[in-house]
Amino acid sequence: MYVAQPFERPQVWRTYMTTTQLPVLFLTDLVVLPGMVVPIELDDTARAAVDAARASSDDELLVAPRLEERYATYGVVATIVQLGRTAGGQAAAVIRAERRVKIGSGVTGPGAALWVEAEDITEDGHESDAVRALASEYKSLVIASLQRRDAWQVIETVNRVTDPSNLADLSGYAGYLSDEQKMQLLETPDVAERLTLLIGWTKDHLAEVEVNDKIASDVREGMDKSQREFLLRQQLNAIRKELGEDEPDGAQDYRTRVEEADLPEDVRKAALREVGKLERGSDQSPEAGYLRTWLDTILELPWHTKTTDSTDIVAARAVLDADHHGLTDVKDRIVEYLAIRARRANRGLEVVGGRGSGAVLALVGPPGVGKTSLGESVARALGRKFVRVALGGVRDEAEIRGHRRTYVGALPGRIVRAITEAGSMNPVVLLDEIDKVGSDYRGDPSAALLEVLDPAQNHTFRDHYLEVDLDLSDVVFLATANVLESIPQPLLDRMELVTLDGYTEDDKIAIARDYLLPKQSELAALTSAEVEITDEALREIAANYTREPGVRQLERLLAKALRKAATELASETLSQEPADRDDSGEEVSAIVVDAENLVHYLGRPRFTPEGHERTSVPGVATGLAVTGLGGDVLFIEAAADGTATGSSPTPAERRRGSLTLTGQLGDVMKESAQIAWSYVRAHADQLGITDLSTLDRDIHIHVPAGAVPKDGPSAGVTMVTALVSMATGQPVRSEVGMTGEVTLNGRVLPIGGVKQKLLAAQRAGLTTVFVPQRNEPDLDDVPAEVLADIDVRPMTDVAEIVRLALEPAAGKPSMTAPASQPTAA
Repeated sequence: MYVAQPFERPQVWRTYMTTTQLPVLFLTDLVVLPGMVVPIELDDTARAAVDAARASSDDELLVAPRLEERYATYGVVATIVQLGRTAGGQAAAVIRAERRVKIGSGVTGPGAALWVEAEDITEDGHESDAVRALASEYKSLVIASLQRRDAWQVIETVNRVTDPSNLADLSGYAGYLSDEQKMQLLETPDVAERLTLLIGWTKDHLAEVEVNDKIASDVREGMDKSQREFLLRQQLNAIRKELGEDEPDGAQDYRTRVEEADLPEDVRKAALREVGKLERGSDQSPEAGYLRTWLDTILELPWHTKTTDSTDIVAARAVLDADHHGLTDVKDRIVEYLAIRARRANRGLEVVGGRGSGAVLALVGPPGVGKTSLGESVARALGRKFVRVALGGVRDEAEIRGHRRTYVGALPGRIVRAITEAGSMNPVVLLDEIDKVGSDYRGDPSAALLEVLDPAQNHTFRDHYLEVDLDLSDVVFLATANVLESIPQPLLDRMELVTLDGYTEDDKIAIARDYLLPKQSELAALTSAEVEITDEALREIAANYTREPGVRQLERLLAKALRKAATELASETLSQEPADRDDSGEEVSAIVVDAENLVHYLGRPRFTPEGHERTSVPGVATGLAVTGLGGDVLFIEAAADGTATGSSPTPAERRRGSLTLTGQLGDVMKESAQIAWSYVRAHADQLGITDLSTLDRDIHIHVPAGAVPKDGPSAGVTMVTALVSMATGQPVRSEVGMTGEVTLNGRVLPIGGVKQKLLAAQRAGLTTVFVPQRNEPDLDDVPAEVLADIDVRPMTDVAEIVRLALEPAAGKPSMTAPASQPTAA
């Protein structure tokens, strides 16, 4: 027998326990207290418990909550009232909780249900004054809570309950109690303790309800005030209209501005429709601010403002040539665009925008070749406004198409803002770094550019913010990129591609002399009479101090030399040394920077020819590659295990060796190495390899530098040459470079970037380069001075490349061009 001590009760409250065996039903999302009648859906486990109850225990079963961290210690004995199905067809039962029990140990029983011992808790005694006082206080709190919801029928039910224990257990229907709180009540058999807990929780709930009611009341009062002000303002506006007075809220001003503005008809209708909304609304409405911002944007756009294109073709070409050296392709394309428009104007044909009338050019090339600065020169040549849109790192599609007006702080896209900034509907818009556009959960900006850069569609471009058609057909779009592969193919298909492959050494000297040196001299406040940099010094800087396709590093080095020269001139001025003068009395050049004293101003050369050093040992060949920075030379090294000692494996030791590849190679380049290895092993006799055991050892192919990722098939012939050089012990000629994809049969397949690779070969000091035969048409794009410096040999067979590239063994003739292979020089 368990004896409980009630809270402040004068009598002894005895609790007697009897044991009953019942099937148990665990509920996951419901805590049932005595006196509750609840419906439950029956799954397989619940169905087993119900079936066992109906078969063996007079329709009684034990209902307890299912806990994650422990088993429930208390539950309720419930009677099955009704079985049926829910509206969705799920089997269900209605149960009525009768009494609280303590859960004992598990027992065996019939059916698939879980059976446990249930210890009944029977209370015997009289109610104390303290329990009645607690019950009365709790009942008043419950009635106060129900009165706030006007639940009068529930209040009558509560008033009819007189037993304190039953009153406390009615809290199972309270929606403001959590399952944890109801679980605590279930496991508290003492009535006084249950009532004490409920009084505290109910008071907290009532305090929270009072705060929420006050907030709701304040909100309703504010809304009523706003509605009252709106009605009064509407009445005031009606009175002012009857009196003929102007409206004071500015809406009439917007209507006048829209009617007087030179807008397209569909834009005018949309603007007047929004002005009507502004007139009918209130100044305090958030929508009024959005409408004013939208109307301001519409009125700021230059809908019918266009600049007149220059029709002087010679003057336009002169502007382009004065600003940039070389870049013939893009200059020709701009002059052609001008020539067509001038021809239509001369023949009296109207020159207007429309479907397909614009120009979209993609300038792709390494950094520093003048892509970005070319846009401003194009605008000057056309006589148009220029605006630049930087796309590097843009990841939000709304940056291009604008935000919907439903968002706070919505703005039009960058294209609309560029047109507004230019103040003209036919500017030159430079989309800078289009290959750096990203994408994430906010959308893909490159997909939004598909309509902008399509001459057949952009005459009806629709920005999400404006929601009116905007004609972009007369805009000249210039897009710049470093890497062609990073531009999505559908976007690239809409643009006319112009490739800028970098400058030759002569180009760099001309650019430095005519453009960079005057600019940096002006920045350093120096004149040609004070500092002179000779052409020999410029050639030395371009050849041995920089290895770049562009001229940015060249410009930095010129600025460095001029800064040091300016410092020396300032030191001479402080020492008050007289300047030298010629026979006419004029001062001669104070400082002359030439090739002999260049080390004093720039330090030692950073780059020296290394082909002879790298290929002086067998197993190293010089290849050519294209990166995002232009063309570059690529040294491929091959070594076999044990070749350093000169030992040869015995026949018993011979096996097929493994191939190890290092240098951060991509999958395509790894496959090229496998193909090269298989080809060399299969054609060893044809390639002049006498010691076949070398190919049976473990082969290691490495492509420096190891920190730079590399990929592509164009190193196939170079890998074959390096493997044959390693196997024969004949070094590769230091002045020879090569590029081309190789097949298992030794055929040389075409590759890309021939011009960039030959420019890199010239910078590296190579004099002979082997290229695929099918790339011979690409040599038409290579500058003549490059072909004059390099003996370019188109080839079809890799075995012939190996024969010509290796240093001849003793008694063999030197390299000559075969009669069957054409030579491009």
